[in-house]
Amino acid sequence: MKRLNIWKIGFLLLLAFILVNFGLNKFTSGTDVNEEEITVLRMGLIPADDADEMLRNYEPVKEYLSEKLGIPVEIQVTSDYTAAIEAMRAKHIDMAWFGPFSYVIAANVANAEAIVNGVKESTGSATYKSLIIVNADSGIETLEDLKGKTFAFVDPASTSGNLIPRKMLLENEIDPDNDFSTSYYAGTHNAVQYAIANGKVDAGASGDNVYARMIKEGEIDPEVNIILHESEPIPGSPIVVRGDLPAELKQKIQTILVEMDQQTIHKVDGWGGISNYQKVSDSDYDVIRETAKILGMDVTSAEAANK
Repeated sequence: MKRLNIWKIGFLLLLAFILVNFGLNKFTSGTDVNEEEITVLRMGLIPADDADEMLRNYEPVKEYLSEKLGIPVEIQVTSDYTAAIEAMRAKHIDMAWFGPFSYVIAANVANAEAIVNGVKESTGSATYKSLIIVNADSGIETLEDLKGKTFAFVDPASTSGNLIPRKMLLENEIDPDNDFSTSYYAGTHNAVQYAIANGKVDAGASGDNVYARMIKEGEIDPEVNIILHESEPIPGSPIVVRGDLPAELKQKIQTILVEMDQQTIHKVDGWGGISNYQKVSDSDYDVIRETAKILGMDVTSAEAANK
């Protein structure tokens, strides 16, 4: 009888230990209850705009997430797309806003998991477009006229600033690597638009959301930066989390974003006229994978974002 009681007491002590550890690790990975608790949520942003301006724009989101999650939220703008991917792979950021192409790379190399994307107020759709923009004085009137001209892309891992423009150019028998007199990566969508406006390049590629915002804010003139060609709809840029975050925390972040109030959303100009956020899954971006495959673009390493 005494031996039975000893075993019973031991079992109860073990059960209590397990329950206590699960309670203490509420926001830790389900695969290892000894991992450090998530006490600060770190969000990274790709450099679509001036870094200081982006941080100011995202301040309402930072406050909103911090209040709803009950933990501090830190936001940082990375130097480029590759840096954002590497930061997530190294677990220096827990959450990020990626473009569709950079997300596909991040999903492969940094265990990124798409949770939401934005629905536009203007269209009621969660898609956007890539634009080829030309300077009004460039003499360019057709895609064929781009040959021999100067051209600016955004970043190797940009969807609307590199992946889709290359597809559009090739479809129109323009080799983006050989048919321009000069081409380069400007780094941000804003930089492409400014380069076109200032006559630094004859033409360039950018997203329609950035183009519309810069016109609205008077940063560029639609009579100078003229749309030459636009793409088919592209699945919207996702907000993603590290796949190894606790499932409960990932679900909570997704729910909080989907339920984000209009007042907070409208404070964030950098999100491009978003009415609300909707749930997405990884398979929604298979069309981006297929496009990259057609173009022979690597999506299996962060270094691919620099090529």
